[in-house]
Amino acid sequence: MGKHIIVIGNVSVYRAAMTNILLTGSSRGIGAAARSALEARGCTVIGHGSKAHDPHTIGADLTDPQAPQLLWEEALERAGGKIDVLINNAGFFDPNPLDRSDIEWLDGWEETIRINLTAAAQLSRYAVRHWQDSNAGGRIVHVASRAGHRGDSPAHWHYAAAKGGMLAMHKTIARAYASENILSYAITPGFTDTAMAGDYLESRGGPGLLADIPLGRVAEPEEMAAIIAFCALDAPPSMTGATIDANGASYVR
Repeated sequence: MGKHIIVIGNVSVYRAAMTNILLTGSSRGIGAAARSALEARGCTVIGHGSKAHDPHTIGADLTDPQAPQLLWEEALERAGGKIDVLINNAGFFDPNPLDRSDIEWLDGWEETIRINLTAAAQLSRYAVRHWQDSNAGGRIVHVASRAGHRGDSPAHWHYAAAKGGMLAMHKTIARAYASENILSYAITPGFTDTAMAGDYLESRGGPGLLADIPLGRVAEPEEMAAIIAFCALDAPPSMTGATIDANGASYVR
C-alpha cells in the first residue's frame, strides 16, 4: 500500500495513496457512509452487497460458503491484482427466539454466524495470504459490535457470539502478522441509525432504549465511517490489535 507520511506535531500520520479497498456490505448504512468517506480520500472502493446494485458493487450472498472466495477473486481482478485494505462490514441482525423449533433455532444460529463471522474469516484469510505472497503488507478493519463485549438480548445470542468471535479473530490476526506489516483494527459500534438497528430499537421499546445511552442518541453512520476511514488509512501501525468503542458510553471498559 503506497503511503505518504505527514508529520503533525510529533505524530506521524499515515495517509494512503490510491488505495484499493474491498468493503463488504457497502450498499447501505455504515457501509455506504464508509464508501463515500473513503472515495472522498481518493481510494478505489470495490463494494459488495447481497446483490449488485451498481457497476461498482459485486453481488455475493454470504450465506453461500463459496461466495467469499468468488467475491475475493472478482474484487482482486477489478483491483488489478492488488488489494490494500479489507473492511469486514457486512452484517446480519435477525432475532432468533429460544422458543423456536430446534431446527429453526439452529438454522437461525448458523445463518447469522456464517454471514457475520465465517465469511469475514474467509475473506481475512484470503487477504492475509495475498499480502504474504506480495510481501506488501495490508490492513483489515473489522466492524464488530458492542454486543461482542457485553452480549445482547435473549433473542440475539448468535449475533453476540459472532461479534465476540470477530474480535477474537481480529486480535489473533494482529498478533500473528504484525511483523509482516499486516495490520488489524476493530470497531465496536453501539446502536447506529441504520435500517438494521432501527428495527431493533422499535422492537425493544423505541426511544425508551435511549435511556441506556448516556450520549442521549444513537450514532450516525457518518461517525462510524470516519472511524473506519481512520483505521483503513491513518491509524499508526502501533495501533494494530486495537478495538475502538463507539457506543455513546453505553458500554465502557
